[in-house]
Amino acid sequence: MKNPALLLLICGTAWTAPALMPLPAHVSLGEGKLTIDSSFSAHISGYSDRRLEAAVARLTAKISRQTGVPFTGGEKSALVIECREGGAEYPSVDEDESYRLEVTRGAAHLSAATVTGALRGMETFSQLIAADADSFSVPAIDIQDRPRFPWRGLLVDVARHWMPIPVIERNLDAMAAVKLNVFHWHLSDDQGFRVESKVFPKLHQLGSDGHFYTHADVRRVVDYARGRGIRVVPEFDVPGHTTSWLVGYPELASAPGPFHIERKWGIFEPTLDPTREEVYTFLDGFVGEMASLFPDEYFHIGGDEVLDREWRDNSAIQAFCKKNGFKNSGELHAYFNRRLQAVLRKHGKKMIGWDEVLSPGLAAGTVIQSWRGQQSLAEAARKGYRGILSYGYYLDHMDSATFHYKVDPLSGQASQLTSDQAARILGGEACMWSEYVTEETVDSRLWPRAAVVAERLWSPASATDIESMYARLEITSRWLDWSGVQHRSGYPRMLERIAGGPTNPALQLLAETVEAQGIGGRQDSRQYRSDIPLNRFVDAARPESESVRCVSETLARALADPAQHRQEIDELRRVFNEWSGNHARLRPWISRSFLLREVAPLSEDLSRAGTIGLKALQYLESGERAPAQWLAEQTAEMTRMEQPRAEVVLAAARPVKTLLDAVSKASLGAGQAPKTGSRGNDK
Repeated sequence: MKNPALLLLICGTAWTAPALMPLPAHVSLGEGKLTIDSSFSAHISGYSDRRLEAAVARLTAKISRQTGVPFTGGEKSALVIECREGGAEYPSVDEDESYRLEVTRGAAHLSAATVTGALRGMETFSQLIAADADSFSVPAIDIQDRPRFPWRGLLVDVARHWMPIPVIERNLDAMAAVKLNVFHWHLSDDQGFRVESKVFPKLHQLGSDGHFYTHADVRRVVDYARGRGIRVVPEFDVPGHTTSWLVGYPELASAPGPFHIERKWGIFEPTLDPTREEVYTFLDGFVGEMASLFPDEYFHIGGDEVLDREWRDNSAIQAFCKKNGFKNSGELHAYFNRRLQAVLRKHGKKMIGWDEVLSPGLAAGTVIQSWRGQQSLAEAARKGYRGILSYGYYLDHMDSATFHYKVDPLSGQASQLTSDQAARILGGEACMWSEYVTEETVDSRLWPRAAVVAERLWSPASATDIESMYARLEITSRWLDWSGVQHRSGYPRMLERIAGGPTNPALQLLAETVEAQGIGGRQDSRQYRSDIPLNRFVDAARPESESVRCVSETLARALADPAQHRQEIDELRRVFNEWSGNHARLRPWISRSFLLREVAPLSEDLSRAGTIGLKALQYLESGERAPAQWLAEQTAEMTRMEQPRAEVVLAAARPVKTLLDAVSKASLGAGQAPKTGSRGNDK
């Protein structure tokens, strides 16, 4: 009898494996399945506490939503959860997250050393549920699982664009679903200070535009995360990125004000004055207050992108440097970090900072977060510091899932570390900086790509199969809907707004063939501010076009052996026909909505690409040699279409350009002399 593996059909390719993300450490498929019906129930055996009981209740409710089956309960438990102990009162970086899940025809048994391990196993059980020919079921399986890295984080910046509590909570649920365990809460920057301070109330009163989290809000988020086995690490960026601090407390600054909340993006010059004792007295009071709100042992002080012009231009600061033998601003910054580290230590916290803080004199317990690459991560490890990697995991750059999947904390320079040094690499964090996301769009920029980073940090290093990753990512994306994130449900709403009416199939087709540019492309194209709406086509467009990726895969199979892949060629013809006629369908709508006008050239290009693809496909099928002049002209057209427009890239140009290249090579192989140039440019 065959193993009852789940059959996943992605881009026309059959994938036979459990659709799990992240992949477990060890999986063994058995025979048969466990049916999920109205009699399903989950019971706790052994240790139990309020956190575990609440998690079991959430699991049951989630499975009911997934299946649409109301559970009436049964005498016999379908899932037995056996936990040895509660583990740490608050999640710890050293916590045991391992679990074992055994599923047979009759029942499922989940065993774990700690409650956190049980939480991870429950998410795996939920992810295994799928509909087959007869029912909802879980395949017979034996999973023994543990994370590769103990620090698997997600940074969300709430300073540049405000994120209300419900947005944070639904993304914590999604984090738990893919076994991320650190929520890095970036709470202050030049554009906003986002936490209530009762000790220094002008921080939030004057630095937040009224958008800040109260103490009760913070405790709610911390408790919510704890219930899901997630640590909350706050970041208050100093001594740079502090404009919002200085609006209320200008006396802390290195240069005179007045100061105002920044509305634009970038790096700004206002900094705290590292030479004044009043600054450290202030930080002592502030850290003490925040330490009572955030129980995690780590406290992030930022420390990145410090512009030093105000330090260099301030005669009192320069006199201080001369007196203390500081040769440059880097040494002054290091002095500030050491002073702040003593404050943190006083309040029971360990410092974590971006890799600019790496300098002589830091305490051994400091964690270095590298945004500049594995080189600084490796340097920190060689010097005895623990570190985490964020380089390559910046989701706001809108890179593909493939790009993120290929980045490993122990690759590059870090691959040359000794085993003892490599052990200091704790893991990594995906980052969502919020210049170009709002509470409406943040989910679509985080998910499902954050799940790819989660897999890189949880699963064995040998999990590198890109085809497998994409097959499971599409299933995981749909499964994440049940956790409450709106990365899929928000998309049609935004397109309806842009169209100025009900869902428009032509607009949806155009949106499915483009990819939104990330922070690099957007900051160069127009002057954005925090008060400019993010409601355009680029804001609805996804970071990676799944439909175009599937077209490219179909084309690759067709080009490998056209005679044996008639079905693929027919499918390509259908797609190119759709593209070719799409602008005619969308044109009447463009004049009706001001938000649609900027996409008219894109729409024309998509139809042009479809027409070119159909002609190239005709040459490929017939074996007829394509004229070199035509090939040169169309290739130049596709190259033009690949350039960003309206801050998106027409991804549909890629497979058409690949097809043109294949036709060109076939024509040359048939004996046609190569010809360069295009009409109007021949010499």
